[in-house]
Amino acid sequence: MIEFNSTTKIYRSLLGRSVTAVEDFSLQVAEGEVLGIAGPNGAGKSTLISLLLGYLAPTKGSITIAGVSPRKYVEEHGIGYLSELMTINPGWTAESALKRFAVLAAVPRADVNRRVDAVIEQLGLAEHRSKKVKALSKGNLQRLGLAQALLRDETIMILDEPTHGLDPVWTQRFRGIVEGLRRPGRTIIIASHNLDELQRLADRVVIIDRGKLQRLVQTGYDQTIETAGTYRIGVAHGATRFIEIVPTATDVGGGEFEVPIRTVNELNEMLTKIIAAGILVASVIPARSVLEQQFREAVGEQN
Repeated sequence: MIEFNSTTKIYRSLLGRSVTAVEDFSLQVAEGEVLGIAGPNGAGKSTLISLLLGYLAPTKGSITIAGVSPRKYVEEHGIGYLSELMTINPGWTAESALKRFAVLAAVPRADVNRRVDAVIEQLGLAEHRSKKVKALSKGNLQRLGLAQALLRDETIMILDEPTHGLDPVWTQRFRGIVEGLRRPGRTIIIASHNLDELQRLADRVVIIDRGKLQRLVQTGYDQTIETAGTYRIGVAHGATRFIEIVPTATDVGGGEFEVPIRTVNELNEMLTKIIAAGILVASVIPARSVLEQQFREAVGEQN
């Protein structure tokens, strides 16, 4: 569906200075996939999104969406897009803003009211529909931005920091919205600093730093690949014997131990051993997710 082929973007100033924002980036994104993009500030994420939306042209290499350039694809089909920073006329009401966005998105005139009502309901904005944008809280403004991205049933959706400003309740609901958007023919790209969200929502996550693809992470747990990370084990009985049986563990107090685990098989073997020794396990929680572990290894020591 989407293909980056040795994509490079170099910004050049009038004084002749140049900055390479994206360098030799190659990736294929399949139909039906939810792809995450993660990286530190200044890593090249925004440039990558701008290239994908057709706002910028690559200096070298190419990008295609369904075999055509991003600009041509957007002109012919459209893309659902939530920018990191939403700027909306503060004098508009939430409802009138969505109606204007619907017209700009070429929603058929006969469907505008129906689609606006649907996204207002979906994003819990009914009580705010008549409020002016300037009166909306940061979280409600973010939900308004999400609503405009959902106005059309787009095949490609790009969400840049979609949970920024959302409270815990709506962060949870956002996960449900994304799961509801999944379908075989739709591709969703989420750029976020929230690694936990990407771990939960994405099928794969691109880790980018200094403009380069540092790592491509499969977010699921594989039974043999060394991506399981560190686990925190809570013990209700037998804590005094834990270190004796698991010498690699660290006692963090309160009956809890952190254990580095290389594979899911190794985790299960360790749990079998301590349970057989009479230790009563109360909880098993990843101290760091697969993605966080990979992110630390890919860019943690460089930044």
